[in-house]
Amino acid sequence: MTFEGWQVWDLVGRLGGQLRVLPGAVVGWDMSAALALADALGVPPAAAAELLPVIEAVMVTKLNEQMDHSNG
Repeated sequence: MTFEGWQVWDLVGRLGGQLRVLPGAVVGWDMSAALALADALGVPPAAAAELLPVIEAVMVTKLNEQMDHSNG
């Protein structure tokens, strides 16, 4: 619930086009692009480095679960 946390959460909403995917699976974000975008948006690097991997792990799990469910 910090300002930096909100900045990272806003950043996450902008990373939809930075997904790394394999056929049938999401493997994560292009972290180089994510950190470059964070820098451009003025997100503190320590906050991005600390929070993005944690959020990425949850995102990957949930998207892959949704894909598995959709494929039956």
